Amino acid sequence: MEKVNIIIDGKKFQVPKDYTVLQAAREAGVEIPTLCYLKGINEIGACRMCVVEVKGARSLQAACVYPVSEGMEVITNSERVRRARKVNLELILSNHDRSCLTCVRSGNCELQKLAEDLNVKQIRYEGENIRRPLDDFSPSVVRDPNKCILCKRCINVCRNVQEVGVINANYRGFRTVVSTAFDRSLNEVACTMCGQCIQACPVGALREKDSTDIVWKALADKNKYVVVQTAPAVRVALGEEFGLPIGTRVTGKMVTALKMLGFDKVFDTDTAADLTIMEEGTELINRIKNGGKLPLITSCSPGWIKFCEHYFPEFLDNLSTCKSPHEMFGAILKTYYAQKMGIDPANMFVVSIMPCTAKKFEAQREELAASGYPDVDAVLTTRELARMIKEAGIDFVNLPDSHFDDPMGDATGAGVIFGTTGGVMEAALRTVCEILTGKPLENIEITQVRGLEGIREAEIDIGTMKIKAAVAHGLANAKKLLEMVKNGEKEYHFIEIMACPGGCIMGGGQPIVPAKVKEKVDVAKLRASAIYDEDRSLPIRKSHENPTIKRLYDEFLGHPNSEKAHHLLHTHYRRRPLY
Repeated sequence: MEKVNIIIDGKKFQVPKDYTVLQAAREAGVEIPTLCYLKGINEIGACRMCVVEVKGARSLQAACVYPVSEGMEVITNSERVRRARKVNLELILSNHDRSCLTCVRSGNCELQKLAEDLNVKQIRYEGENIRRPLDDFSPSVVRDPNKCILCKRCINVCRNVQEVGVINANYRGFRTVVSTAFDRSLNEVACTMCGQCIQACPVGALREKDSTDIVWKALADKNKYVVVQTAPAVRVALGEEFGLPIGTRVTGKMVTALKMLGFDKVFDTDTAADLTIMEEGTELINRIKNGGKLPLITSCSPGWIKFCEHYFPEFLDNLSTCKSPHEMFGAILKTYYAQKMGIDPANMFVVSIMPCTAKKFEAQREELAASGYPDVDAVLTTRELARMIKEAGIDFVNLPDSHFDDPMGDATGAGVIFGTTGGVMEAALRTVCEILTGKPLENIEITQVRGLEGIREAEIDIGTMKIKAAVAHGLANAKKLLEMVKNGEKEYHFIEIMACPGGCIMGGGQPIVPAKVKEKVDVAKLRASAIYDEDRSLPIRKSHENPTIKRLYDEFLGHPNSEKAHHLLHTHYRRRPLY
């Protein structure tokens, strides 16, 4: 790659000629503050926090968008630069709701951190503030325009990464606000509830709809039997909320903490993931053998399902009719488990701990109540669980490990890998291959479907049959893949789609990693690696070998895709309007 010679703060460096000043400085170990910048997503120079002096330029330049050139001289830390950054930050703060002590992002706010780093002690530009109403009508995402700093990171994630584009900058000048068309609620537009906007937001302008008070109330009710289940991706991210390195597995500590919070039983959603594989794998086999609608597309990701309902209703018949794992588990808990334990399902309260904000929307779907009761009563994100643990005064880092409760506590490695992109596909193929051939797999790790490329393809030999499969994560990639299928460019038997880039490990409800850390650390890779490590650590790694699932079919469901299984574990979807 062709390089150029530049000088940064008096030191000479060689950098690629297509770099910006910010890239060059960071590679040289020179720190330049940023706020609106989100690598590869939002590089617009809007906040002006990264301004630097460039010799020969008439004014200060935004380092995140200013290209390097041969012989360029840059000063990143002059009195003029420091003064400009402070003024810019004070102006941002002057129109910001500074209720930091009660803000959900306090302690993990990029604006707060910047004010500390730049030694801002006062705000000299107090003036008129426009107070705008809170948008909290969505079951998943709350939008607080009074905390918005107009960085536009959420806009570009929604528009370019997810290609949903339901939020934009409305009006102009001092009246500019990030909002939807006609300032409607997120609940009134074709939002997928994926929460990637929350992950992009540097402040508290976007957050999940908090359900902790509902769960605390249920735990305090002596007439309620409160059961909790935890998704696979939660165990590899929860520790980050307590200062542990990214990708640390905290499964045992998490279970201990949940028991200390007062839940009557602590179960693993991975068990239901195994159940999902039995139902979805059988559905795939039946469609292939009986000329059913292909490709079969996974239905575990509620953000993807809502995207399909809005934007690709022609593929609704391709969706697996299986409920997502936590919804399946809720149905089983309020029927089979309730009968087995002699519990009135009317008094059972099921809580799901999920890496996903779209699960909150999913839980309130009317069609997910086949037992006569909602399958799941409340959904908490990983972040909400961390807040409950902190509120209870639990020393999470020093907790001993505990095991999930019986008789619904068994799970396999196949259930665990649901947490990362390609995991549902791999888990299904582990079972489908062995059922169709009647022989054990020589290599249980189907690496063709692993990885973080946006779209991946695989052709799996199963006896005399070749299964053509595809995996997509992130809704822009899903859109690209579906367009190819729709246009006849590609043909598959089986497609896995996850709404969030990276899958559940990078869900909208996971711990928020600051933009600067994301530049240096591959968060998705570390969390995915932890997921695969947990898979390898388990004695059983195929869903059809799970003894709890075998017993469930023997005692209650009969067989996969039975009439009872269809009634409790399967559902339907519907076309939703775009506007």
